[in-house]
Amino acid sequence: MIKVIRDLLKYDVRFRFAFAMIGLILIMVLLSFVSPYSPDKTFVVAMDSSPSLEHPFGTTSRGQDLFWWMTFGVRNSLLLGLMTALISRVIAIAVGLTAGYRGGWIDRVLMSINDSFVVMPLLPILILLGFLFKGQLNIYLLAVLLGLFGWPWDARLIRSQVLSLKERAFTRTASYSGARSWRIMIAEHLPFVLPIVFATSINNMLWSMGMEVTLSVLGLSDLSRPSLGTSLYWANQHQALVAGVWWWIGAPVLVAMVLFVGLYLLMSSVNEYIDPRTRLRLIGA
Repeated sequence: MIKVIRDLLKYDVRFRFAFAMIGLILIMVLLSFVSPYSPDKTFVVAMDSSPSLEHPFGTTSRGQDLFWWMTFGVRNSLLLGLMTALISRVIAIAVGLTAGYRGGWIDRVLMSINDSFVVMPLLPILILLGFLFKGQLNIYLLAVLLGLFGWPWDARLIRSQVLSLKERAFTRTASYSGARSWRIMIAEHLPFVLPIVFATSINNMLWSMGMEVTLSVLGLSDLSRPSLGTSLYWANQHQALVAGVWWWIGAPVLVAMVLFVGLYLLMSSVNEYIDPRTRLRLIGA
């Protein structure tokens, strides 16, 4: 892993930008643990103060320091993305490995279920669930819901990889030696699909955090918990742009852009590194 990071830092400009951007985000996450203000308390600082040395992102109409509030928001949004990616990766790996290796009727049943999830209109379903769980849709429940819907595309990708691995000599050797199917899938095939799992995890994090912003702006998530989406919701509720408090909108948009662009650049650089042909061209070997 250290060698991979060293190669990417040395040869890939995108990875260097991603490393710097995500580093800034992680610093904000760490600062949330030493915040002088609780995110639940309001009117602890002067209202509507513009950005300054004392308040780098300014203050809100609710009397909150926006910089420190955003440290909690970024932490919660990243937590949501990681939990969603973990849940959906577990399902995608299980479905993809099983369908690809076992084949036959098991493959047909699993892929029928997979395709059913693919064609579901996800946003309307999440909006409906948001209305049903209104006031109770915290980041943990939202992560579970997004994880249950965020696996089908990646499961199909893993399955296609396993279909190729199943025809390799090492798979036949393991099968002829008496290894059980689950052992072949875990010990022989899983290491080959882990790079794909990692790359798609980043994409899944981007998707889940974007969904959280959408639901929060609509007022369908837990609005008492800081996140990128709830920051925009409260800014809109207090008509920040009309009142001239532009930094209340600008700060979360800026942080979201740094986070999303950093994760996107990380995903694209890792995707190219995974492919042996583009990796050889990248490092000049």
